[in-house]
Amino acid sequence: MRKNKLRLVLFFLLLMFSSAIWSDEAEDNYKNYCWQCHGMTGDGMGLNVQDMSVQPRDHTSAKAMGGRNDADLFKVIKEGGLAIDKSVLMPPWGDSLSDDEIHGLVKYLRKLCQCS
Repeated sequence: MRKNKLRLVLFFLLLMFSSAIWSDEAEDNYKNYCWQCHGMTGDGMGLNVQDMSVQPRDHTSAKAMGGRNDADLFKVIKEGGLAIDKSVLMPPWGDSLSDDEIHGLVKYLRKLCQCS
């Protein structure tokens, strides 16, 4: 019985640690790949905005982000804007990011907009 409790505690510690790493990795990936257009806070006001014909999506807006499901977010990150009939200016990141990293970004986007 004591051995099972120890295993359970270790499992939860590992789970918490891996979630923290995933979250940090997703935030780092957002800063490396997304903030130039979507802004450092995700508000759609990045450095490249003045040169863009289409306003980047505000990732902090629950209204704007709530209309997209996780599968669409994954697809647009992996394949680019045209994959979901959005802007050609949104590049595909599937060659730069793994599927796990893209799933992490989707979770990070949900954290930014505080929507599910």
